[in-house]
Amino acid sequence: MTFADLGLSDELLRSVNDSGYTEPTPIQAAAIPSVLMMRDLVAIAQTGTGKTASFVLPMIDILAQGRSRARMPRSLILEPTRELAAQVAENFEKYGANHKLSMALLIGGVSMGDQLAALEKGVDVLIATPGRLMDLFTRGKILLTGCSMLVIDEADRMLDMGFIPDIEEICTKLPKQRQTLLFSATMPPPIKKLADKFLDNPKTIEVSRPASTNLNIAQHVVPVTAAKKRDVLRQLLATEEVRNAIIFCNRKTTVRELNKVLQRARFRSAEIHGDMDQSARIAELERFKSGDVSILVASDVAARGLDVKGVSHVFNFDAPWHPDDYVHRIGRTGRGGATGIAYTLVTPDDAENIANIEKLTGQKIPVLDLGAAPAADVAEPEAAPVEEAPRRGRRRPAAAAAEVEATPAPERAPRPERDERPARAEREERPAREERRPRRDREERSEDRRDDRYESRRDERPARYVQQDAVEDGAWNGPIPAFLNVRIPG
Repeated sequence: MTFADLGLSDELLRSVNDSGYTEPTPIQAAAIPSVLMMRDLVAIAQTGTGKTASFVLPMIDILAQGRSRARMPRSLILEPTRELAAQVAENFEKYGANHKLSMALLIGGVSMGDQLAALEKGVDVLIATPGRLMDLFTRGKILLTGCSMLVIDEADRMLDMGFIPDIEEICTKLPKQRQTLLFSATMPPPIKKLADKFLDNPKTIEVSRPASTNLNIAQHVVPVTAAKKRDVLRQLLATEEVRNAIIFCNRKTTVRELNKVLQRARFRSAEIHGDMDQSARIAELERFKSGDVSILVASDVAARGLDVKGVSHVFNFDAPWHPDDYVHRIGRTGRGGATGIAYTLVTPDDAENIANIEKLTGQKIPVLDLGAAPAADVAEPEAAPVEEAPRRGRRRPAAAAAEVEATPAPERAPRPERDERPARAEREERPAREERRPRRDREERSEDRRDDRYESRRDERPARYVQQDAVEDGAWNGPIPAFLNVRIPG
């Protein structure tokens, strides 16, 4: 089967041939005719099988007719990460070279100015991440009432990143009469519920069993201790024929530290993680794609957005916490029918994670023993006793101590006897204390002393009145003022 058998236009077939593709992949052969028939679609396929082209190619032919209006995109594609959104935009530019379709990319980490300017002109295809789209929608910068096609790509990744509530809200803003396409590598229950709620009688395409891995990828588990991880990774990079490789870590701090270790070991490496701004991430990806660096150390933020041709190896420096992430990590190699190799460094603490991965994929991952497993404890030879330096004032060297013991100590002169102190004279007996008077006598004496003080104080006061000694009957019996007793000398 060729692309011409799928019902695509001549202009689009010419763009596909110019890109070097002649035969469609199974997902493309199954999905493109249904999309051209304007049916809703649920497609389950493993990563690296050409899912992006399975909806980009028919969308270009469908949108070739009609015109766009300002701030009202005709179609909407939702992507979980900036890298994946940029990858879809590159596919539209490549396959739509012979069509006059306008496109806008709404992602975080970049200025809104250019994005708003593109929306004002009107776009046929809007590729966005849910966060930035909801931000512009709440500001009233975009209208979704004219959108006739909705594509939800990497739906299971949307679920992992917590975007499902945003997607449900976005779906309520779109017209009810629309075509909806949902693509996912796995089909957990929340994604199934989302499809049942917002898709109208969809056609389900299952190219491979959900969460299965690519058969073109040779997988290996390498037992290692946590302390030997870096040494084993350097050994694999040095011995394997690595053209270019992606190394995945669970934490952003591990990405930064591991990249520095590899650069010190003379490897041409770069890093990409969520703490980097968009311009820096794009620059590092371009270095990796151009061959300026051959090793890219990444976190899971890039696990589903990287589409680099010819990646020969994938190394899981940390075993992924979620089994689905393993499928997407190793899917960065063995793309487009090529072969690839994937190594996962496993410590004893990762046994449960590996068991969950094998349960999900339904296959046992071969173990590659490089001798890095923890060896039996070897008893170290006892160290020779070290002669401790003498402490000051406490111990003496053994030789000095023996010499001191051999030397007889000089006899000490007898101490002179002390003169006996004279006996202390006996104290003279004190006279007996007088017996205290009874308490009543003491109170009477104190009252007499108070009366005496009162009388003396009374006599000291100036006599303003003079009391009469004797008063006749009927005469003045009160006090006589002192000035009446004053006599004028004659």
